Amino acid sequence: MSTPASGAVIEGIAIEDFEWADADLSEASFVDCIIEDAQFSNTILEGARFTRCRIIRARFAHADLREAVFEDCAFVEAGEHVGAAFAFSQLDHARFARCDLSFSKFDRSSLYDVALEDCNLRGAVFNRADFARNFGRNVVRASARFLRCNFHLTELAEARLPGCDFTGSHFREADLSGTDLEGANFSGADLFGALFAGAKLAGADLRGAEVSGLDITQLASHVGLKIDIDQQYPLLTALGVDVAVKREG
Repeated sequence: MSTPASGAVIEGIAIEDFEWADADLSEASFVDCIIEDAQFSNTILEGARFTRCRIIRARFAHADLREAVFEDCAFVEAGEHVGAAFAFSQLDHARFARCDLSFSKFDRSSLYDVALEDCNLRGAVFNRADFARNFGRNVVRASARFLRCNFHLTELAEARLPGCDFTGSHFREADLSGTDLEGANFSGADLFGALFAGAKLAGADLRGAEVSGLDITQLASHVGLKIDIDQQYPLLTALGVDVAVKREG
């Protein structure tokens, strides 16, 4: 195929034999396309939009994905355990909606203000991913939204995500060890079986979340943790406290 250019609209084709490295595809639009085994090295995809695309076994190395939008895209083949690889890439302000990012790896990439909604992140790995940005001297702010996402078996250990939004997401067997989640929003989330050893949850909002098995003594911080009255029982039970239920009459 001819070389796509910045702002190009490409629809309904399997893109093969295209040299993605160093290409400028800013603001380009890809609809119903199949992209397999692509190497996005130093590729500029700032503001690009991908809709209903299959982007299988892709590697994004030093790629510019700022403000890129992915909707209804699959980054993993059914039955496989190899997802996309994002290494040293910029995903600031990127948006993913209803995407399958299972087994994807985010390695030393910038994800400030990234937003994922209804995405599958099963088995994904976030290695030294940076969700923060400097705003002047000694002012660092983190920003990310993961709404109704599946984090089953995801590795987020040691990540810095204070104040970020995880509303309605599922974290069964996810590794959140040592993660900074102070002030984060976990309203309606499922935290059963998640690993929180050494995590910071001070000021976090857990109201409406499934917290069975959460041992707050393993947390690095929990002052100001917000919970519902009904959540007291599973939290105290995890501490070994025998909670007596008052019987009327």
